[in-house]
Amino acid sequence: MKLKNYSAAVISLSILAFTACSDNDDNLIQQNEYAVPTTYTFERNSASTVSYSGQSERIFMLEEMGGVFKTAAANGTTLSTDLLTNMYSNTNSPFTGNGLNASGKQLKNKTAASYEYFTLNAGGGTSIEQTQTREFFESTFSDGNLASQGNAAAAGAAGVYLDGSSKRLFAANGLEPQQVLLKGMMGASFLDQISNNYLSAKKLDEASNRENNTKKIFEEAKNYTTMEHYWDEAYGYVYGGDSNSGENKTYKFWSSYINQVNADQDFSTVKEKIEKAFIKGRAAIVGNDYETRNAQITIIKENLALVPAVRAVYYLQEGKSKLVTDKGAKAFHALSEAYGFIMCLRYTNNPATNAPYFTKDEVDAMLETLTSGENGLWDIDTLTPKLDAVSAKIATKFDFTVAQAATVN
Repeated sequence: MKLKNYSAAVISLSILAFTACSDNDDNLIQQNEYAVPTTYTFERNSASTVSYSGQSERIFMLEEMGGVFKTAAANGTTLSTDLLTNMYSNTNSPFTGNGLNASGKQLKNKTAASYEYFTLNAGGGTSIEQTQTREFFESTFSDGNLASQGNAAAAGAAGVYLDGSSKRLFAANGLEPQQVLLKGMMGASFLDQISNNYLSAKKLDEASNRENNTKKIFEEAKNYTTMEHYWDEAYGYVYGGDSNSGENKTYKFWSSYINQVNADQDFSTVKEKIEKAFIKGRAAIVGNDYETRNAQITIIKENLALVPAVRAVYYLQEGKSKLVTDKGAKAFHALSEAYGFIMCLRYTNNPATNAPYFTKDEVDAMLETLTSGENGLWDIDTLTPKLDAVSAKIATKFDFTVAQAATVN
């Protein structure tokens, strides 16, 4: 990565008020007082230093992939597995979204690709789990069971199921591929990149990143340091799809579900904690205050991990309640969302251990519980007690109750 060094005479750090410097062991960290803005707005020489366009593009790519499932269900047409495969790797110009085809970005190479969990463990190469995870997602839209989507869904047969006025596609085991893809990718790509890649202290401080940040050596032709940019990229995977256009603000993926969890009084501090920690951590990076930066990383990781945990329990309980009156689309939709959020738990990061709150084997066991019957979710009646058991397992790990999560809207 090419860098450009700007002298102190030409650097204008608008949010900083420098007071004193003292050397530590590496003679790098400056002890400063600095202002923390109220919004994620950072400028240098009257120009923004915030950049996360690649993260926004991947959010819109995943959203468009989800739309392919929705369109096929509504029209009763067969899913185009070639289109979805191309969208996953961004080949053959598959997107209609502005600039996505030419962005040079893709979802596939950011699936199970974090520095902490995958790159380091694979010695810089490709791990077995990484390959298997990518193949799993490809199977959600290339499985032969999804070939005839104009048919009605039934036990052991993929097809369309009416959910109120909406039609949804279901695989032969009752899972909804769209929800497995969307929620699963929120974990395997977005969450993994946030918690285990861009907010990894090892990556933030990799090589000369800390020295360059302290000396304000910027990336070539940019006005931000590598460390500042890494932090922005983590932020972008949460908020990069949000929009202020029109009368109402729109929220996508993690930003949306943070709001939903936060709407419950039992989890009403989650949104503020995450937002403030992102802002304070970015300000600390500009101010060369790495101790405060690390404290914000802990806050973000803990609270962001709580979101899929709460949503998983919520959807398990919603699915359980709907099974009583409608063993079909409504129940299976909820349980499919639960399935996807449980997948996310493998990519959480517990700052106390620098490991996921649930191991891959533990996550796989919970997922197997949902689909262990001969016909998967179609046999869920006999597994209903297990829905409570999985719910309790997740809630206990994160120190909340099943009842608290079940009340989230």
